[in-house]
Amino acid sequence: MNDQNGLDIEDLSVGMSASYAKTITEADIVLFAGVSGDNNAAHMNEEFAATTIFGGRIAHGFLTASVISAAVANRLPGPGTVYLGQQLRFCAPVRPGDTVHATVTVKSVDLQKARATLDTVCRVRDTVVIDGEAMVVTTSSARRLSQREAVELNSSSSKGV
Repeated sequence: MNDQNGLDIEDLSVGMSASYAKTITEADIVLFAGVSGDNNAAHMNEEFAATTIFGGRIAHGFLTASVISAAVANRLPGPGTVYLGQQLRFCAPVRPGDTVHATVTVKSVDLQKARATLDTVCRVRDTVVIDGEAMVVTTSSARRLSQREAVELNSSSSKGV
């Protein structure tokens, strides 16, 4: 575990899983539209959205996918983790007021590169709304130890001779 309470690559094993849930609010949709610039009427205009295949407003797909990012950053592997990539498949709409449950599961671990592949799934109730796969790089206790040893070696050699 790193000093931010995130898991190091050495702590991960295939099958480990964690979840994070968030209710998507009207404010989330409006703020996401403002930050992203995505003001699509399917998200912002109830009258228009009622005429679409969804029959009403839906949350932005990437707003929904951001719940996966929260699961990675806050749960598994946790603080210190950085995204390298994310594949997404949008399966069903998310509406204002829906609670999105993102689950990440360790699929593979590369100790040498401190990388992990995670299966990623978002559900609203029993419906899968997003599925995909993430590649992340995380902290490494072995790398920290190696860096500390190098610093100590440098420090003692500069004092010694």
